[in-house]
Amino acid sequence: MVIAAKIQHSNRKGDNALKAGRKTRVAPVTAPASPPAHGVIYSKRLKHCPFSAPPLKAYAPIIGNERIERVQRAAERLKGHRVLELNATAQGGGVAEMLYSSVPFQNNLGVETEWKVISGNDEFFECTKGLHNLLQGMKGTFTQEMERAYYFTIADCARSELIDHDSDIIMVNDPQPLGLARHIKKPGKTWLWRCHIDIEETPMDANPGLWDFMTNWIEPYDAAIFSAAHYVVTRWPLPNFIIPPFIDPLSEKNRELSQAEIDQVLTKYEIDSRVPIVAQIGRFDPWKGLDRTIAAFRHVRKEQKCQLIMAGGMASDDPEGGRILDQLYEDTKNDEDIHILHLSLDNRLENWREVNALQRSASVIMQPSTREGFGLVITEALWKAKPVIAANVGAIPLQIRDGDTGYFYETPQKTAHLIIHLLKNRKAAEAIGQRAKEYVGEHFLLPDRIADYLMAMDMAINGDGHRTIPKDSIISFHPWFKMSKRGK
Repeated sequence: MVIAAKIQHSNRKGDNALKAGRKTRVAPVTAPASPPAHGVIYSKRLKHCPFSAPPLKAYAPIIGNERIERVQRAAERLKGHRVLELNATAQGGGVAEMLYSSVPFQNNLGVETEWKVISGNDEFFECTKGLHNLLQGMKGTFTQEMERAYYFTIADCARSELIDHDSDIIMVNDPQPLGLARHIKKPGKTWLWRCHIDIEETPMDANPGLWDFMTNWIEPYDAAIFSAAHYVVTRWPLPNFIIPPFIDPLSEKNRELSQAEIDQVLTKYEIDSRVPIVAQIGRFDPWKGLDRTIAAFRHVRKEQKCQLIMAGGMASDDPEGGRILDQLYEDTKNDEDIHILHLSLDNRLENWREVNALQRSASVIMQPSTREGFGLVITEALWKAKPVIAANVGAIPLQIRDGDTGYFYETPQKTAHLIIHLLKNRKAAEAIGQRAKEYVGEHFLLPDRIADYLMAMDMAINGDGHRTIPKDSIISFHPWFKMSKRGK
């Protein structure tokens, strides 16, 4: 299916786009496909393996044999155990993207791993998006209506056949399926919660209902995993692991592309490759700083001919995306040099290839988020040796060292001067891009971080050297993570 290069807001109302003086093609916004029965996305046991990962040896030229042997040793300790990954969606977002690589990769290592998604209605996902926003610091109240919507959906999931076999380790991703452990955890089973968001203790301190809600659901877990130390909620009585997310360098989104493949995508979306491109790619989300990017670009364009691409898709668990996209169409409908691309998720590999091509075509990539759990779109751009300008928030500083592996956003005017400098000084842009790629290669690639995950699972089951891990432990595989934001 061909998606429009720019779907004008006026087109969606049936108006004539030619009034704005441009030619457009209109494509419908399609709903993501429903998950298989009982939420199964990947299961060797059920002979449902619709996607795959390269064999471990394929990563050796990228990471070297010593790191290959590390993940092999970690996998060997978990042979015979069965892992179940649970999350809320297989359509869009960094969690699903990592699972598409990690689940078949772990099976290749001999660690039997399944992936399932929970089901919920619109009210549930409105509730969990609100919960997500509150945990990241947005003002508001966690209401009794939200709590009821969450409770009844989790209870329905618990009564379903979601967990219909004897998994040893259940890895629950983000707040949406968090409540399942209290309903269905059995003795002798290990449950870990993986938090991918920029979680803040301050909003929970100010909102006792939110604090009680989260604490009640997380208490049954054996351990939690956070992306950075300053996300750890120290008052929750369970061991904590610190493991950053990762990208798969051999996936369709990150593999090397030929110029012909890149040009094919640009032609599809009617983008002139001769005009320098500034890009921001990712979910249409209120935390992503989309308005900051537009403001900076408009300053740049006064002095430098260039174009802005803002591209993304819709995750099935995020009801806010459509509203944000509509606002973008409205805000940019009279701007010829801003391309708003709604990328279809009907074909995952095609979507990933298009994102890959758009990132590789850009001269500068923006991600000035106001909150960011980690920012895999940043990792992807750094891996492609692009100069990235992102905000100094969340876990972004774990990836970007200002002036070394990327740059921090300041104001629209200052950022515009930086963009102009990078567009005019290709060697400077290439130098910082190369340092960024090397840094990602050292710290944020799939095999290394899967080794961490497997080691965390092993420690949660067997303890540290077969000794029980104290509940107040914080175990990090990376020495540069700091607890500076946690004073309690």
